[in-house]
Amino acid sequence: MKKIVILLVIAFASINAANSMELSEYKVFYKLTDTATFNALVRYLDVNEEQADQLNYIFDLTERKLNYANKKESTVAAEKAMMFNLGNSKSILNKEQYRKYLIVLNVSRFSDYENLAENK
Repeated sequence: MKKIVILLVIAFASINAANSMELSEYKVFYKLTDTATFNALVRYLDVNEEQADQLNYIFDLTERKLNYANKKESTVAAEKAMMFNLGNSKSILNKEQYRKYLIVLNVSRFSDYENLAENK
């Protein structure tokens, strides 16, 4: 029985480690508060003025939460900041806009890796 419990704990820990991101991988959220990036995102998502204001507020709060996570070197706090961003963005955007938003985040996150691979 002890062996089964130990195996389950090890399996659970390895799954969580594989799914968690390094603190540096959350930098895509910092780009969202850049004025040019934000304006391009607003145009791409085709949001109205009220949605744009709400997104701007959420992106600002996300950046503050990520700064706190980096200061504490806490991946848990960074994960919470990401979930805060995604959850609130989902409540503001319609289904199609949110889908586009997720695509932008994923492309932005992984484009840095491609640039690094090309430069090596």
